[in-house]
Parts: sequence; C-alpha cells; structure tokens
Amino acid sequence: MRSFSALLFTVLIAASRSTSWALRTGSYFQGSPHADRARASFLKGRPTSGPTTIPASNLAYTQYTTSVGVGSPPTYYNLVVDTGSSNTFVGTGKQYVRTSTSVPTGQDVNVTYGTGFFSGVEYYDTMTLAADFVITNQSIGDALQYADFDGVDGIIGVGPVDLTQGTLSPDTDVLIPTIIQNALKQGLIKKQILGVSFAPAATSNDTNGALTYGGIDHALYTGEITYAPVTKTHPAARYWGINVTELTHGAHILIPQSTAGIVDTGTTPVLLADDFFTMYLDAIPGAYLDVNNTGFIVIPSSSVVDMQPLNFTIGGCVFSMDTAAQLIPLDQNAMFGGETSLQYGVITALGADSGRGLDFIIGQKFMEKYYVVFDADDNRVGFAYTDHAFSTYLP
Repeated sequence: MRSFSALLFTVLIAASRSTSWALRTGSYFQGSPHADRARASFLKGRPTSGPTTIPASNLAYTQYTTSVGVGSPPTYYNLVVDTGSSNTFVGTGKQYVRTSTSVPTGQDVNVTYGTGFFSGVEYYDTMTLAADFVITNQSIGDALQYADFDGVDGIIGVGPVDLTQGTLSPDTDVLIPTIIQNALKQGLIKKQILGVSFAPAATSNDTNGALTYGGIDHALYTGEITYAPVTKTHPAARYWGINVTELTHGAHILIPQSTAGIVDTGTTPVLLADDFFTMYLDAIPGAYLDVNNTGFIVIPSSSVVDMQPLNFTIGGCVFSMDTAAQLIPLDQNAMFGGETSLQYGVITALGADSGRGLDFIIGQKFMEKYYVVFDADDNRVGFAYTDHAFSTYLP
C-alpha cells in the first residue's frame, strides 16, 4: 500500500513535531461524556484478561491486514497493520457506517503517508477486534478524502502514540490514545505488548499471520526471544526503532558498528541506507536496481546460486535472511509490478546515505521469517526464530 519512500517521508514529518504530552482539552472532548457513560456501562463487571490472538492476512504478498469491526452492530473493515503509524481510520474502501456508538470528537484529521494520505473527521466509536476483545470510546478517523489505499479500508495504527501529534485540528497538539493504550485502560489486556507473526504467503490472500494483543503467543515461535531496547537515536527513536550492531552479507560487512533504524510492519521490503545497499548490490554479480519500474533489485539467475545470507546482529543474536528470504518468488512478480521472467530481490535502497539517524527499515519480508514483539511497557522490540525462518526456495 505504501511506497518505499513513504515511511521515510513520515519520519521527516514526525521528527519536526514536539514529543511532549499534551492535555486533551477544548473541542476534542465534545461528545465525550456520552461515550464515557456508554463505556462505563460496558465495562461493569468485566475482568482483566490475558493476551488475545487474532488472525491477520497476507494481502497480495505486500501487506498484512486484519478484520476490525467498528460500531454497534459492527461493520467489519479490512485494515492494514501498521507499526509505523498510530492513527486508526476507515473509509478508504468500505465507507464508515455510523451507529449509536459513533460520537463526533469535534476534530478534523489529516495524515500524510508519502505517496498516500487521508483526511476526514474523527469519531469515538466501538472497535471489535475479537468476540471477547471490544474497545469502547476509541478515537478513529472517517476518511472522506484519500489516495493510494487500493484494496483496503484503512489502517490500524499500532505505532508509538507520539506519532498522532499534529494530525488533528483544531487541537493540533493533542495525542490520540492508541488501541493498545485503550485496551489496557479498559482492562482488556495487562501489558502494552503486541506480538506479530507473519509468514511467506502461499496465495495472494493468505490468512497465515497472527496478532497477539497484550502479550506473546508461545506457539508462534521457537527458542528464546531476544530483545533490543528502543534506540535513543532520532528520528528512529520516535518509532519502533532499534540498533543493529552489525550487518553482513557473506564476507562483506555492510554495517560495521551500532546503527539505528526501525522495525515496520507497514513496509514491505528491507531498506538499507544507500551506501550500505551499494555494498550489497556490488556483492551480487550483475545485479542492478530497477529504479524506473518496481524499485526492487534485479538479480541474474546465474548469480542466485552464489548469494550469501544477510545477517543482522540484534541484541547480540544473529538473525539471518537466507537466499530464499532475499528473493521474490517468480510467480509473485506481477503483484509487485515486475516482469515475469526476471528475478527480483526484497533488499532495496532507502533513498539516502547513512548517518541521518534512520539507516534501515526492517519490513514485512524480514518479519515473514521471525516472530516480532513490540513491547511498549519496557520500551523494546523482541525477535525470535520460527519454524519457517529458513526455506529452500530457488527459482
């Protein structure tokens, strides 16, 4: 749904915003008492629960979506799972259906994602993530104008809350509580943790993923979880940013020292700062970047057999993308806008050299191999091996 430059653009916008918390006052509270009373009625007697795992679908091999109900009775929307943004909205495909639980906040909302955007009106409403996981009084956007959201109904934003600052008007300084924050406040979860399980898709609409709200699902990974603290380097620190201490491609050292970047479910490939990517490209004979068409690397078939693992050292542990993880299966080329006869790879260029505080993006294609934990309580990101971390695909 988003181009490779979209997240970088969002970073630049967000970096200009204040990170301080703002009190929610003024017109943002319009209609809130009615929503609060409905929430109080709903919450009476409801006990605090543990983690809840719900399915996620790999759509067109390029993004993960999950079905979310909004309103009462709920209308279900297919929303992109995005840890790189924090606003939740609907209406880019199926229109927002207002019900008795829909309460205008008195705010307009506008978010730009680089090649796409949405603008509209903000509401409080009930969100159903599972039969026993219903969030009341959640602030969501009704997208009245938008671009570049083909095939989906909006986004469920599960990034840090600071990313919502500046997206509302007239109250531009307030933050919009995320679904994770509201789930904790309403006793649905005990911890502000999101566990993410992705996997290589067998079809163009494969429900092979899972999201665990409030904790981790031990059945979805093997061994131990390795954690890395959220980086202090800006602008990566505003996101789910971490430091990679080394990145190698075979004998080639691409990142020789601790370097900051982000982990983002809403980005499809793995992006490396241009100087790092150039070293990767030069290590594969005959490979070139398809700048004018797909934005992906093109790899001669004769060079595939000699490709080396791409090894990320995170938190003292190595997480490797083997040859298969670095390639797009030929039968998926059309979905990426590529030529059927060419071999494409999922490692590509960020669009700027290193040294700017965000030198890589670990996207969906890495996460299709490893279980990832976004832990807001302890301000860290965890990684664990899965039973599909390694595969045998060759063209």
